[in-house]
Amino acid sequence: MSRYTGSVWKKSRRLGISLTGTGKELDKRPYAPGQHGPNQRKKISEYGLQMQEKQKLRFMYGLNERQFRNLFAKAGKMKGIHGENFMILLESRLDNLVYRLGLARTRRQARQLVNHGHVLVDGKRLDIPSYSVKPGQTISLREKSQNLEIVKEALEVNTFVPEFLTFDADKLVGTFSRYPERSELPAEINEALIVEFYSR
Repeated sequence: MSRYTGSVWKKSRRLGISLTGTGKELDKRPYAPGQHGPNQRKKISEYGLQMQEKQKLRFMYGLNERQFRNLFAKAGKMKGIHGENFMILLESRLDNLVYRLGLARTRRQARQLVNHGHVLVDGKRLDIPSYSVKPGQTISLREKSQNLEIVKEALEVNTFVPEFLTFDADKLVGTFSRYPERSELPAEINEALIVEFYSR
């Protein structure tokens, strides 16, 4: 199954969660898309709930099913709680950290910045969005890329950088200080349901 590239707003309304992180999708119409959207009264099965939670997280980080499943398997081999480890691995992806630093307005935009070779990790150009950043590594933009309009716009609207990152706004250099704790990860996700889904 390939990565979803359709309307994020429709997916957000279907899943009842802001996938872009802006919250704009649910402001006007906080119900599922379609002519019966506001009046749907479907009772969701246990499997349906698990599936929905999995899809929320998958679309939020913009992964295809195979990438998502492989990362879940990798998290299972680590010490600690499976679901938490999985979310920490997702949060450590290069495209996500570019988004978290405020260099892009959405994760999709961050992925594009990485793909097009605008991002440096420890001073070396890296164009792999799924690259797993290690604590202590620095993330910056190429000198030519620092004046990009989309970067300037993103920095203007960004007001928050998580505590597990440090960011020098003058030099546009961020450091991944440590792995995030569960309290710093998306609260609207119940990772236990995702573990149950894949444990069937």
